[in-house]
Amino acid sequence: MGRTLLSTLSFLLYCLSITANAASDGGSRPAGVGPEFAKYYKDPSTFTCISAPSIVLDISRLNDDYCDCPDGSDEPGTSACSHLSPLSPPQPFPYGSPSDNSTPALPGFYCKNKGHQPSYIPFTYVNDGICDYELCCDGSDEQSSISGTKCEDRCAKIGKEWRKAEEARQKSLGVANKKRRELVAEAGRLKREVEDRIQTLRTQIQGAEMKVAALEKNVAEIEREEKGKIVRGPAGGQGGKLAVLTQLAKDRITELVQNLGRVRGERDEARKTVQELEEILRKFKEEYNPNFNDEGVKRAVKAWEDYAAQEKPGPDAAHDRDLDEMLKSDAENGINWEEYENHEESDVEVLYKFEAYLPPPLRTWLDSKLRSLRILLIENGILADPHTSDTPESKRVTDARQQLTTAQSELETDRSELTRHEEDAVKDYGPSDVFRALQNTCINQDSGEYTYELCFMTSTTQKSKTGHGNTGMGNFVRLETIETDEDVPADGKGVGRGKRWVMKFENGQHCWNGPSRSTMVVLACAERDEIWKVAEEEKCVYRMEVGSPSVCGGSWRGGGRGDRCIMSCRTVS
Repeated sequence: MGRTLLSTLSFLLYCLSITANAASDGGSRPAGVGPEFAKYYKDPSTFTCISAPSIVLDISRLNDDYCDCPDGSDEPGTSACSHLSPLSPPQPFPYGSPSDNSTPALPGFYCKNKGHQPSYIPFTYVNDGICDYELCCDGSDEQSSISGTKCEDRCAKIGKEWRKAEEARQKSLGVANKKRRELVAEAGRLKREVEDRIQTLRTQIQGAEMKVAALEKNVAEIEREEKGKIVRGPAGGQGGKLAVLTQLAKDRITELVQNLGRVRGERDEARKTVQELEEILRKFKEEYNPNFNDEGVKRAVKAWEDYAAQEKPGPDAAHDRDLDEMLKSDAENGINWEEYENHEESDVEVLYKFEAYLPPPLRTWLDSKLRSLRILLIENGILADPHTSDTPESKRVTDARQQLTTAQSELETDRSELTRHEEDAVKDYGPSDVFRALQNTCINQDSGEYTYELCFMTSTTQKSKTGHGNTGMGNFVRLETIETDEDVPADGKGVGRGKRWVMKFENGQHCWNGPSRSTMVVLACAERDEIWKVAEEEKCVYRMEVGSPSVCGGSWRGGGRGDRCIMSCRTVS
């Protein structure tokens, strides 16, 4: 009896609303039904539950504020079946399949929002006495006869404002997409530079390896040849007469040149002193009073006049040029002392060097054979090696070894650079290598007593404004993607909902009584690179939200300005 009376009363109340909605929509579908579900509501006399086709209801039980179907499909325009609504916001398609009776068949109450964009809202919002203009601008979610609240249709105004904002957003997005294309082009150019450098380095390394091998062979040959020479330098105290005389002459000449330079310096100082004294006496003669009867002064003036009248030799420029030549270094005078100090043959060998009397071709052949024989005897231990650890290394060996060392150093430098470029070539820089163009680009944001800095693909830093130094918040380690589920702030500077690219920065400065600092940088589309928000989610674990044109376009969803808040802007109690 109660059920029948309730149904009758509800029917009388909703007949008017159904009639009004049918008239406003051309009779195509009942209130709250979206166009994709209209096919289930075409029968004018009966209704079949969408997910339970075995249940057929009279049309009068549609939108009668009583949940008859297990999937709630008989109440698209009321909140009677709101208890079936899932916690998560409905999607634009039905939950589950028709055979799944545990979830509602409809995504929510459909607001036509003519003049704006249609949307679905949760059934709990229907007839709750609140005008949900941000979701249902036409006010169709509130029937004044039920909730007592009448909501005017504001879609024209809201739609106009939205289209204006959307136009600005699309313009900004166009600029951002253009900047991203420029970044992709720049990244491609940088990638080609790296690849070209890799090819160049590989060619250089091949040539350097051949050069090093040749120099190693050359050093070995020179060292072997040097073993066949009899070298007795003065350092060993056994040099021949020529080496001894050369050392004595060198020491003597060095001593004389040093003394000559000293005497010349003293002469120049004496000349300067004489000139100063002459100038004093000249002024004395010019300025003294001849009427002053002082015999001592008169004698001094007479002596100066006699001195000035004498003919004195002036500076001899030719003599000074000769001194300059004498004071030049040995190298400037063309004297090579090493040629005589490191004389490679003893006096006896000079006397008995009989091959000097032989024809040049025969002398060369004989010298080569004798030298090879001597080396063979030394290598086999028959003759003692004259080149001991105390014997200075010959200049020829030193020069050859220096050339080898230089070539080896250049080879290692090229190998290190090649390794660095090869690692960079395979490094993950995101889609189209776009972050390659941003590498080492830094942006800042002031926040209270700190300035936060992000250097893309490099590091994050917290800089104190009070002079307490900088704190490393992490070094770049990898790129990741995450799903975000956040409302966008009113200013649009937020990451919004969807898939977002993330830069992970780890192993920052150690936190006192905690872990090493780390930062997760969440990126979203924006017209320019800027830090929106920095938060410390856990101790020394930071989250940084950043806008950048590098993540605009294609599958890279934009920031908050591009995401509409649907069905989750208002908390459901």
